[in-house]
Amino acid sequence: MFGFLLWILPAGLIRILMKGLAKFAYMVSSKHRKIIQSNLDLAYQPPLGDKEKKEIGVHAFMNLIDTVFGIIRRDGIHTEEVLKNVSFEGGEIIKKYQKEGKKFILVTGHYGNWELLSQSIAIKFNLTLVGVGRKLDSALMDKVLKENREKFNVEMVYKKGAMKGCIKSINEGKIIGILTDQGIRKNQSITVDFFGAKASHTPLASILSRKFDLDLVPAYISTEDYQHYKVRIYEPIKALKTDAQEEDLATLTQAQADIMEHVIKEDPKQWFWMHKRWK
Repeated sequence: MFGFLLWILPAGLIRILMKGLAKFAYMVSSKHRKIIQSNLDLAYQPPLGDKEKKEIGVHAFMNLIDTVFGIIRRDGIHTEEVLKNVSFEGGEIIKKYQKEGKKFILVTGHYGNWELLSQSIAIKFNLTLVGVGRKLDSALMDKVLKENREKFNVEMVYKKGAMKGCIKSINEGKIIGILTDQGIRKNQSITVDFFGAKASHTPLASILSRKFDLDLVPAYISTEDYQHYKVRIYEPIKALKTDAQEEDLATLTQAQADIMEHVIKEDPKQWFWMHKRWK
């Protein structure tokens, strides 16, 4: 029923609904509001004002709502419709890999409408993208999301057994896509400098890059009006393999943190500040 409403309501009205829901969520969720504010206080010196922190926090909820609404709205549409309001910058980087017959690993984060990012790249460049994530708490939503992704050439491997699933996918010629800002246990992570503080970071992309000699291609999506979206593909992080394995992994992982910090600083309203990135 909710999906039907999203189909029939005018786009302008949906955006008003999204903003209202985002403001409400920011107001009532004291837990997430405190996380957002403490993250911003740590990331920005001198600290941002209360008004600016609230604006960024509301937009963080809007991005989450827009991502969820987008999953529902794209259920049942044709692939070409997905790209209707999406523009690309840096697409020649991926096309160069394809022309040379080389694979790569896509690295991104919870920035903008990250679900639209994976689907639009898979469609635009006619490739199968395999994402790494956790199973949703809602079995129904997980089923909807799985079917929605697979329709647009996006498959999933879950965190448990992710390494084995990724290796299998690489051997099948598929492209791995990794959200590098997900929460991860300290004993499974690499420590990086992120906004001038220490943070844990998944080493998965770095391990796969080093093992299979695959460059890491950063890509992020953003929007100013929640109607038109821009995918920006950045210069690749070159694969690295020397005799010093730990140093190689640390270098590759820090490079991923650096590009993410750069992207967030360009427009902090696009990032998912509710993550406990510095826990």
